[in-house]
Amino acid sequence: MNQAEETMSCVYKNPNAPTEDRIKDLVSRMTLQEKVGQMTQIELCVATLDDVRNLSIGSMVSGAGKEPLEKAMASDWAETIDRFQQAAVDSRLGIPLAYGIDAVHGNNRFYGATIFPHNIGLGATGDADLAQRIGAAVALEVRASGIHFNFAPCRFCLIGSRQVCRDPRWGRCYESFSEDTNIVRKMTSIITGLQGQPPVGHPKGYPFVAGRYNVIACAKHFVGDGGTEKGINEGNTISSYDELESVHMAPYLDCLYKGVSTVMASYSSWNECKLHAHHFLLTEILKGKLGFKGFLISDWKALDRLSEPRGSNYHRCVYTAINAGIDMVMLPYRYKQFIEDLISLVESGEIQMTRIDDAVERILRVKSLLDTIGCKLHRELAREAVRKSLVLLKNGKNPGKPFLPLEKNAERVLITGTHANNLGYQCGGWTRYWQGSSGRITTGTTILDAFREVMGEKTDVIYEKYPSPNTLSGQNFSFAIVGVGEEPYAESAGDNSELVIPLNGSELISTIADRIPTLVILISGRPLVIEPWLLEKIDALVAAWLPGTEARGITDVVFGDYEFEGRLPMTWFRTTEELPINKGDNSCDPLFPLGFGLTYKKEKPTE
Repeated sequence: MNQAEETMSCVYKNPNAPTEDRIKDLVSRMTLQEKVGQMTQIELCVATLDDVRNLSIGSMVSGAGKEPLEKAMASDWAETIDRFQQAAVDSRLGIPLAYGIDAVHGNNRFYGATIFPHNIGLGATGDADLAQRIGAAVALEVRASGIHFNFAPCRFCLIGSRQVCRDPRWGRCYESFSEDTNIVRKMTSIITGLQGQPPVGHPKGYPFVAGRYNVIACAKHFVGDGGTEKGINEGNTISSYDELESVHMAPYLDCLYKGVSTVMASYSSWNECKLHAHHFLLTEILKGKLGFKGFLISDWKALDRLSEPRGSNYHRCVYTAINAGIDMVMLPYRYKQFIEDLISLVESGEIQMTRIDDAVERILRVKSLLDTIGCKLHRELAREAVRKSLVLLKNGKNPGKPFLPLEKNAERVLITGTHANNLGYQCGGWTRYWQGSSGRITTGTTILDAFREVMGEKTDVIYEKYPSPNTLSGQNFSFAIVGVGEEPYAESAGDNSELVIPLNGSELISTIADRIPTLVILISGRPLVIEPWLLEKIDALVAAWLPGTEARGITDVVFGDYEFEGRLPMTWFRTTEELPINKGDNSCDPLFPLGFGLTYKKEKPTE
């Protein structure tokens, strides 16, 4: 038998055979070791070529680990990933890796990538088509680096957070599109951008990836992590099943109709039961009632959180998570212990082989679906997203005398504040590093850069991060631009019960506004406390969220070249004592309601 005939005789190698037949055939040929290997996701910093080949490792991830080089470009990543992919293909059955990354708002781990606004800003646009186009652009930039899986196929993107944030004290508030379930459902169009448009008649729940320009998307975190008590990250959501289904679960239905390939379980609990141990929600509801046919992946080191102290009694943690319905485990480090424990649990009968086969079939089903970094087209798209996300909260101290749009040919302008010339602050968390960073962390345009590019040749633009008394008293400024807001954070590091403007932002605003007509550009991942006395002093206030690398989108609007289009995706509270506060609450008396946004013409009506 020649090689071609041998290939065709192996059903799983026959590209003309039905996908499900190929999957069944491949699983029937796999050893228990190979099946467990496919359920294993490990970090780049601990991976070896020999282990990927010999243990049949199913997936790798770049989380908080090493980069191929400092300021690694797409080509550096592609070269590294290709070596591991070759090792996987050289294994006995030749099953390729799924390589994953958190491309939360762009291919954000890579130097020079386009950084789009975080989800809260996209929610402010209310533009489903824009979200889909951004998803497509992110897919292209991820694919160009050799990565398949975006936790946001086989490039794997950990993107596409579907949580509904009900409390801005939560440290992941900016990862949510809105407090409003309907807005979040609308913005699931980003999944279509990442994976492509499923054909008419595509079965609900069955994974779909259109082709070589797309990636595997991940809807996360299932379910209810945006509704935890007091907004505590990884906390407990207290609700009836009906409320969980109508508020937090509804966006996942849209993702399943769009063919989302993977779903990630939440660290959080529902009524005191951790989601990674929740057989009812993961297996009976998601896989059963909702009909999800892709694979369910754990969050980073989530199995360690199933016992106290964390990481203890690991054998039992593996038993609990796999039997609850987890198909692939993002370990990401202790993979040899996981493999040993899972094999032991199957051999002892504590985990049935049918559960293992189901997990592996789901993983292979997604794998069967299987150079444009930072290009001008994508940066223009990011700029469009910025200008559409801006929410104008105040324009002028008198209703009949608007402060904006600004004059490009003003004589002298002061630009100041902690966020006026800091690309890292503009981008926020999940940019180059898990918690983000400060300064020129990648290529892009700061607020200061943008204003300098736009202002007239004769305009004297003066920048001081903290203006001196001499600067404030000795010059006649036409107006001031004050950029203030939050420092970067991610996950639990962002939990905040006070929500004041950090870095003495309120004091700086007050000092400037007492002397100079002032536009405040607030850079934040959520609403923050704005005292009435401070709001009264400000001439104009714009919520710019976490806009990413393209600040020209801000100048496009504040100078009047484009209209303000953004609406608040979250209720803007008056004091933190009111929290949580959402549209429809009987006691709701916010500073600005959900859906609020001024324009140059008139106030946009709330819905």
